[in-house]
Amino acid sequence: MNKINLAMLIDFYELTMANGYLEAGMANEIVYFDLFYRRNPDNGGYAIFAGLESIIDYLDDLKFNEEDIEYLKNKDIFSDEFLKYIQNFKFSGDIYSFKEGSIIFPNEPILTIKAPVIEAQLLETYFLQVVNHQSLIATKASRIKYASQGKIVLEMGARRAHGLTSSLDGARAAYIGGVDASSNVLADQVYQVPAGGTMAHSWVQLFDTEYEAFKAYANTYPNNTTFLVDTYDTLKSGVQNAIKVIKEVLIPKGIDNYSIRLDSGDLTYLAKESRKMLDDAGLNNCTITVSNSLDERIIKDLLIQGAPIDIFGVGERLITAKSDPVFGSVYKLVAVTKNNKIVPKIKISENTDKITTPGFKKVYRILDKNNHFEADLIALNEEVFDINEPLTIFDPDNIWKKKTYTDYKLVNMHEQVYENGKRIYKKPKIDTIKKYCQKQLNSLWPEVRRFDNPHIYYVDLSKKLWDTKNNLINDLKK
Repeated sequence: MNKINLAMLIDFYELTMANGYLEAGMANEIVYFDLFYRRNPDNGGYAIFAGLESIIDYLDDLKFNEEDIEYLKNKDIFSDEFLKYIQNFKFSGDIYSFKEGSIIFPNEPILTIKAPVIEAQLLETYFLQVVNHQSLIATKASRIKYASQGKIVLEMGARRAHGLTSSLDGARAAYIGGVDASSNVLADQVYQVPAGGTMAHSWVQLFDTEYEAFKAYANTYPNNTTFLVDTYDTLKSGVQNAIKVIKEVLIPKGIDNYSIRLDSGDLTYLAKESRKMLDDAGLNNCTITVSNSLDERIIKDLLIQGAPIDIFGVGERLITAKSDPVFGSVYKLVAVTKNNKIVPKIKISENTDKITTPGFKKVYRILDKNNHFEADLIALNEEVFDINEPLTIFDPDNIWKKKTYTDYKLVNMHEQVYENGKRIYKKPKIDTIKKYCQKQLNSLWPEVRRFDNPHIYYVDLSKKLWDTKNNLINDLKK
């Protein structure tokens, strides 16, 4: 088999529908799809959008090759017209999106795709896979970094990840979400996520003694030495040998940057006892790194218990988002074009949270005078608001709940990424995305970021959009 073509990372029914649109003469109908999600991971107060760069890379290189055409031809259900169409496929539509690294909330259109229906349909699977995965990991990383109270957090999950994409793109998303570096070398090479690491237990075991293992490593990497001290006995052996090597090898070289790492046992107790031993030896500057199935709640508890930890290495529970591993974004038709007019479309369900919000829309973020996020307002795309006038918003479900803003800022969260199939958006560097994400997080009230019973951030509909939605529901229920 030749190199995998991402154009074929697609659910089969996208192809059958696309073929059907051609057969029905509807392939060029201009439609609008929204990509959004319904619930924050871990019952949190927010999520982080990640994956836009992957979507851009996919679209910029999207084409079906001869092997793909031959595969589909052999299925014997696709028309010659359809096979010819995808052989010459090129995206020709418009895409509007939140910036990567943005804080997002349930039911907001993160991405809106305006395109011929056959094109929009073929994008669904890949778009959802990317946003679901990277947004999930970025959100988890932001929670872990928040729990660390500003201490260094390293992503160390490559060997626990669910395959290459999970490992590589997960490391990227985690960096955007707030971690400081990764163990993943490929993530550094491809995405410029800083990579680093020192030793494993096998290094220590290979030498005749722990002392010899530490000494050999310190001599080889004097400027990047972290001693893994729990191979045999953390306090009776590991920390003592680390102290000995630091004094014999590193200090004589004028090096004062070194660390010990704990990877098992009662991390609070061992960190406290290790800190005493290091301080008694005059090594107050020696940092303590811990790992071993950490997540935001364990890190929070360690710090509440007074564990003197400087660096957290987080692996499987970050890279797999173990506590809540499904982000759950969806891709829904919200409007079609008829006679050059946008006609809203709605999906109605017995599950009220699955009723979609119709129309071509944009999202405004309401900020107070100190740039704290107050609420989001979803409006129809043609709506314009005058910030010199009071703005009243209301809860879409409990419309008697209202709030009026007088001294506020209004930010349109959507930017156009593609116009008529041409990219008009310049991809930012990953550190720019990371800094933007941190700025967004700092604009959230702490009550929204807490882990238990976070404050519910309001996402309201404009009056015009609310009327549009309810009129459609009433018309379809007649």
